Formats: sequence, structure tokens, C-alpha cells
Amino acid sequence: MLVEEIMKERVITLSPVDTIETALKLLQEHHIRHIPIINDSNQVIGIVSDRDVRDASPSVFEKDTERKELKNPIKSIMTTPVTTVHPLDFVEEVASIFYEQEFACVPVTRDEKLVGIITEKDMLYTLIQLTGTHVQSSQIEVKVINRPGILPQVTQVFGKRKVNISSVLIYPYKPDPKYKVIVVRIQTMNPIPTIEDLKSEGYEVLWPKMPGILS
Repeated sequence: MLVEEIMKERVITLSPVDTIETALKLLQEHHIRHIPIINDSNQVIGIVSDRDVRDASPSVFEKDTERKELKNPIKSIMTTPVTTVHPLDFVEEVASIFYEQEFACVPVTRDEKLVGIITEKDMLYTLIQLTGTHVQSSQIEVKVINRPGILPQVTQVFGKRKVNISSVLIYPYKPDPKYKVIVVRIQTMNPIPTIEDLKSEGYEVLWPKMPGILS
């Protein structure tokens, strides 16, 4: 899946000379948590979060009603430089950026111009779609030898029952690197016949551990 498939194209932005007060109003009005800061060429030169704005805002207990801090330019609190991604980047690879750099959002640029934005919520929803948990299904985990060609052999067994496969994921089998775990979600609430087919073919089913216990 590509970034362009999940990114939001309508992005609320500010210029570096806009005030912190303006950013505060936009965050509240649009119920967003981040605002990219762009220059006159639509290039991302910074980003501010709701936390940045809160930290820069005066305390509600202060008596200064003029709230001078809110008149400061947004460039005084923006984070720069900004990590960006391309619309044709793979979502799975971008997920590692969110994890490793602990980002909550990443602007999307093409030819150095802002074209969209993706947030951690977008990433989480995409993960739900990729794993197939958004549709009614049953999960089966099969332990297999880690060698080329094993995946089509296993999925061929699933094809005997003519059930739709919602998703297929492969994980390392931590106790022994010679094996992998193939996780398949199928659109049926009764996976027992498929489990029996897998066992008759000599595969070890890790989940469900007992027939009748569904995911």
C-alpha cells in the first residue's frame, strides 16, 4: 500500500510569520494536533504540534490579560528540519519512521512541495486494514519451515474449502529461526474444517490451539 492511498490531501498550514494565537485557533477549530509551516513556495520548513502551542501559551492563572506570548510568530516554536515522505513510499516502510523517530504525523511532499499529511491514526487504521481485522473473520496461525515456496503450499490447503482470505502475514518463530509463523485470516466463523485440512497435510497449527476456540 502506498502513502498516497492513505494520506489526507487537505492540509491546514501556516506561514512562519503567523502568530501562535492563530495556530491555537486552528488546532481547536479543526480538531487537529499538528500544523505544517510552509514558505511562499509551498515547501515545508517546520511543524508545530498542539503540545508546542500549549507550552508556549501563558498559564490560565496569569493575570496578564494581553497574553503577549500568543502574539509571537509561529517560527519561534516550530520544529525544524522536518522529516517528510513521498506519496509513492510504501506505508509499511513509513511505519518504521513513526516507530523509530516517535513521530505522531509526517508531511507528504512531491518535488519538495507539500501535497498531504499522514498521522499515527491513519497508520493505525491502515494496519487494521492490512491485518483484515476490520471484517468478520477467523485467524489461523500455522508454524512452517522457513524455506522458499512454503507460502503457496500452505495457501493451497486453504483453497480446498473455497473460503475468502482477508489477509496473510508472516512472523518469525522466535523459539527457532528455522521456522516461520504464517497468520491467515479467513472469512468464516467456522475454521475447524480448514484446521483439520492443515493438520492432515502435516502442518502444525499454533492457533486456535483447540478446535472450536475462535479468534
